[in-house]
Amino acid sequence: MNIALLIVDMQIEFLQDRPVSTASAYINHTAQILRSGGHPVIHIQDVEEAGTISPERLEFIPEIQMEKDDLIVKKTFSNAFWQTELEQILLDRQIGLVVIAGFDAGNCVLFTYNGAIERGFKAAILQHGILSAKEDLVALMYRDRHVISYPVIEFMVQS
Repeated sequence: MNIALLIVDMQIEFLQDRPVSTASAYINHTAQILRSGGHPVIHIQDVEEAGTISPERLEFIPEIQMEKDDLIVKKTFSNAFWQTELEQILLDRQIGLVVIAGFDAGNCVLFTYNGAIERGFKAAILQHGILSAKEDLVALMYRDRHVISYPVIEFMVQS
């Protein structure tokens, strides 16, 4: 099965004053596993406020490792599938499972997860790979949505 990792809104504007080390470590490790198996890593960049804040604030945080073959999808809505090329990118690569990580659990991560399901993709949240402005929302996401750990992803990639 082809797997894609969506890393949602891990940007300076949203995360500058938040602790990100644990989630970033899980995201980076999972991204390396998927890259090693030829699976795409896609960074989702929220540009809704592009005209009102400095471009540097829209950049991805340095804690998230990016590689030259990673893709970037710019979005202006909470759901990364809405009015973007994301669905076509996934269809072109015959992606069956979308793993979602990033910020914000109760907003863009949740809406992107739902968008994936609505479009017929299997979707799961990366365990320990999401952040929220409200900490209780992370626990709710893990409780109420499909969750996948990096060892399972590693097993899937190696099989």
